[in-house]
Amino acid sequence: MNAVMNTYARFPLTLVRGEGARVWDDAGNCYLDFISGIAVDTLGHAHPKMTEALSAQAATMLHCSNLFHIPKQKQLAEKLCRASGLDAAFFCNSGAEANEAAIKLARKYFHDQGSTRRTVITATQSFHGRLLSTLTATGQDKVKIGFDPLPAGFVHVPLNDLDALKEVISSQTAAILLEPLQGEGGVNIADAAYLQAVRKLCDEHGILLMLDEVQTGIGRCGTMFAFEQAGIKPDILTLAKGLGGGVPIGAMLATDAAAASFGPGTHGSTFGGNPLSCTAALTVLDVLEEESLLENVNARGEQLMQGLKALQPRFPVIREVRGQGLLIGVELSVESAPFIAGARERGLLVLAAGPNVLRLLPPLNVTEAEVDEALVTLITVMENAQ
Repeated sequence: MNAVMNTYARFPLTLVRGEGARVWDDAGNCYLDFISGIAVDTLGHAHPKMTEALSAQAATMLHCSNLFHIPKQKQLAEKLCRASGLDAAFFCNSGAEANEAAIKLARKYFHDQGSTRRTVITATQSFHGRLLSTLTATGQDKVKIGFDPLPAGFVHVPLNDLDALKEVISSQTAAILLEPLQGEGGVNIADAAYLQAVRKLCDEHGILLMLDEVQTGIGRCGTMFAFEQAGIKPDILTLAKGLGGGVPIGAMLATDAAAASFGPGTHGSTFGGNPLSCTAALTVLDVLEEESLLENVNARGEQLMQGLKALQPRFPVIREVRGQGLLIGVELSVESAPFIAGARERGLLVLAAGPNVLRLLPPLNVTEAEVDEALVTLITVMENAQ
């Protein structure tokens, strides 16, 4: 009997232990982990500072209701606001919840102004979560099948198509919600010029710009937040995944002007920002700085990107290599599943981003030798696929 609902197409592995960028299954086999819990394990597995910090916090207090002040929540909010240039933070448990909070805040912001604006524009191929609101915001029909009726108030346009975006902006548009890089949708990059133009459009029309950095934030793309590379700043920013380094936590950051619309009783989360999850997030931020991991992301990302691009002339099945930092996609001319299985059989874990894209997400402290090892393994996989 399997008492767990069958909601995941799981790999035929049972992972039981991890250390750094490596994991072991229940048969003792070792794998190089270039999935990182889907961009979650920022510091890899069993980082000693994370282990120490969580052990100490567990011996002190695991959870405290938001009915009370939580010192580490305040510290984390201050750090994230300083890093992002935004003013206030709301904490929850996941990326979907962070995006739900962002959508609610945008609508409440215009309600408080006496405006009827409620519509949120998002991009096709986007992924914003699996709550009813966030799967409706997601620009992929496959996640919506069977969940109708879906909430009203969402419009989708192609990423990087400014003319299409301009056509759907109306007097009812409250916000534009974009991922600077679509991870789940195929590792599709929002051009810097496009993001700059969207920021300008939002300013001209009084629209809130909301950026979903659930997968791209906390150093994954080589800067603390991917939006920095476009030289812009959002009105609302969402984070999760890598923020807690493996402990569930989400965050929604906003300007003071927008945040003012969330007063007591307007939104909440029982577990959001509790002492344990905030300890994990603070440890991630500390280690990012102490170990110069942004520099490592850029160096190892360039190593991985150039290594993969060098394979294109040799293996025509590779159409394109794209990404930023340590979020890299390899688009193939065929389905990616056999290549994922082939890599796994040879001790390398990678995943898909759509039917024909390999996605590589190593921990941010991956080493030069480990990247070389992954490249050698992928060469073997490609050779055997010919």
